[in-house]
Amino acid sequence: MKVQLVKLAHARSGDKGDTANVGIIALRDEYYPIIVDKVTAAAVKEHFGEMVQGDVERFELPNLRSLNFLLHGSLGGGGTLSLMTDAQGKTFSTALLRMF
Repeated sequence: MKVQLVKLAHARSGDKGDTANVGIIALRDEYYPIIVDKVTAAAVKEHFGEMVQGDVERFELPNLRSLNFLLHGSLGGGGTLSLMTDAQGKTFSTALLRMF
């Protein structure tokens, strides 16, 4: 069975230069192991496709039942250089919650 990530977690995102920073927080303790297993750096990179030009890094924060992702090369140069509509990456969290 496939379940959209938004049913299991909430998220926040922002920018660090040309890197979007996306945090995923499990809504319940029992959801965290599922999220760790399924929401890999490779799966996130595939989900965003050409929007992410660089690597995707994943950091686990089990005490917060959270994952943090850095999506390198995803903001068209960053807020001060980009002509993108979302140059600060604020909508990346919503986009990731639509995964699966």
